[in-house]
Amino acid sequence: MDESTKAIVWNQFGASIDMLINVVSNCPVNYLEQNRRFYYIAFHSAIFLDYYLTIPPKDFKPILDFTHKDEKDKPKEAIDDLIPKKIYNKQEIVEYLRQSREKCKQLIYSLTYENQNKRFKEGNEPNDMDYPVLEILLYNMRHTQHHTAQLNMLLRQDIDKHLEWSFRAGDMQI
Repeated sequence: MDESTKAIVWNQFGASIDMLINVVSNCPVNYLEQNRRFYYIAFHSAIFLDYYLTIPPKDFKPILDFTHKDEKDKPKEAIDDLIPKKIYNKQEIVEYLRQSREKCKQLIYSLTYENQNKRFKEGNEPNDMDYPVLEILLYNMRHTQHHTAQLNMLLRQDIDKHLEWSFRAGDMQI
């Protein structure tokens, strides 16, 4: 991948992450603590941003633990609509997002013509992603922006808080 294309991809993906950081950062603490839906979407977004930036995915080791205990008190991954056993505070989630932002930038700028099309199958299930690295990045950017929009909508509906749009990575002070 040439340098100008890397810069374009980074500017747009970085802006998506900046907007996610911004919405979590500007959420009132009591709202985050009381609104399980907002909390879960923020947590889910942080975990999956990191997960889809991990190439190959089998090397995924999240910064924040995302397990919960099942009915037999056994640890189980808190994926889908499950709240993890530990509720993280706003600063922990924002810091995780900032670290993933840097990981994203490094991954994008490490892409070459050869490795951008390399495939890393996520698992062995029929619906597991078997996409080239570049496509996983674009998928991840869409996923990040989707949940950022949900979080913005919740803040707008519930507490009439409006947050600004970021056109490119680094446009907003986060």
